[in-house]
Amino acid sequence: MVKIKNNILQKELTYDNTVILKYHIEYPSIVTNSYLPGKERFNIYNRKQAIQLRNKVEGELYEEAIEVYKYNKENGYPIMIFEVYKTFNITYNIGQLISLYSDEYNFTGGAHGSTIRTSGTWNLVYGKMIELCELYKNPYFVIDILKTINLQISQNPENYFSNSCELVLEMFNPKSFYLIDKNKIAIYFQQYDIAPYSSGIPVFEMKLE
Repeated sequence: MVKIKNNILQKELTYDNTVILKYHIEYPSIVTNSYLPGKERFNIYNRKQAIQLRNKVEGELYEEAIEVYKYNKENGYPIMIFEVYKTFNITYNIGQLISLYSDEYNFTGGAHGSTIRTSGTWNLVYGKMIELCELYKNPYFVIDILKTINLQISQNPENYFSNSCELVLEMFNPKSFYLIDKNKIAIYFQQYDIAPYSSGIPVFEMKLE
């Protein structure tokens, strides 16, 4: 197990002496003293992702927030605050493997915000992310994954869109996974991919076979 530090970038941005946007971005870095060839790649990658998001927020999203602020003020509407909140969760951290996912919540108006999930499973010896196909011996593993997902959906079909079977096939992304333990993974879909907003981010756990 490697020791993980939680780094935070956060700020409130103002316009016309009013807070119109605030962000809170968390990202991991490995602080273990022991030598791991892939440690620096892991740290550089995650810091780069956080900085890119911060720059996007302080750039184009801030400009968008200004325009919305001006419009709302001119028309007597309530002033709203744009928000970006990103966190991460380590799901597996044993030996030289580490797996995690990040949730990025954005609110730019409307009834509610939206959350986008990304993930990565790292081999810290080689300093690279593992692809889903590397975890399976069976070359037809995707078919087995889709069958397992549809079986789990059939147990609570009311939580998903009526054409979820077609959507699972269409929206399946081999990058959307993370390890739970050495013999178990989670496959996830984004909000609205296969289910309504109220169902959140659909996650399907299954054994590696």
